[in-house]
Amino acid sequence: MVEFKHILCPTDLSEASRPALAYAAAFTVWYGAKLSLLHVVPTFDAIQVPPGTLGEAVQVVYPSTREEVVAAMKRQAEAMGAGAVEPYLVAESGDPVNTIIDQALAIPSDLIVMGTHGRSGFNRLLNGSVTEELLHRSPCPVLTVPPHAQGAPGDVTFKRIVCAMDFSPASLQALGFALDLGRQANGVVTVLHSIEWLAEEEPRATAHFNVAEYRTYLIEDAKQRLDQLVSGEERTWCDIENLVTAGRAYREILRVAADKKADLIVMGSQGRGGLGLRLLGSATHQVVRSAECPVLTVRGAEAPGKA
Repeated sequence: MVEFKHILCPTDLSEASRPALAYAAAFTVWYGAKLSLLHVVPTFDAIQVPPGTLGEAVQVVYPSTREEVVAAMKRQAEAMGAGAVEPYLVAESGDPVNTIIDQALAIPSDLIVMGTHGRSGFNRLLNGSVTEELLHRSPCPVLTVPPHAQGAPGDVTFKRIVCAMDFSPASLQALGFALDLGRQANGVVTVLHSIEWLAEEEPRATAHFNVAEYRTYLIEDAKQRLDQLVSGEERTWCDIENLVTAGRAYREILRVAADKKADLIVMGSQGRGGLGLRLLGSATHQVVRSAECPVLTVRGAEAPGKA
């Protein structure tokens, strides 16, 4: 059974980070968990700024103090209704990704909840290599919440879940989370597999094999594999729909989530290599950046903290 005992919510104190804080507070209440808020700054020490021209004095810039940051975090928590859960307020300096991972390991955290857009150093967290580093190194699942995410702050039961499946260890782990969360909400889980190979365009007529026939074979094979994954006892947990489509994985995940009006997407952060069965890399990042609903990203069974 999915159970979160300690939740870590990194915040940059911007408006965009508020929905994530609301979700983190709701999870804290729902699971009877503890909540830690984390804000990371480059430094708390005074910074010397070199003079612009010869003869000018060196300027000294004094960043916000740790006490000022903690006070700002407390105000944001109270504004978002998180003050009632009495969160731990942690202000640290350093690299954002490494600091988040260090805090998650030290707590230890069962879930990281954070926004997908922000300011300062945090606006880099979900762009490029830093995104990959965080999502693939996190020792626990990561729930990313877009700034326009819908849903009542006090309700974290997800009725319509889309679970992306490429049969990798990480996606199999993600399926377990999706089914259990669906069971808790008495909801519907759509298990989606996308056939990427030969999905975008037809080859030349001189191809040496029957393209349509082989594509049909791939789709039918994927359907059988999905049926085997969720056969038996799991189908008594919640309503499950298996769906196989053809197209770019991230586009299909976003399209199906929109069609199903999903309130949660669950996917692995590490996928299989090869031509088609892949969620690793750009697909995960594209979904996290573009999804209209929260995305729960789950790692496989590798040792935590490793790249």
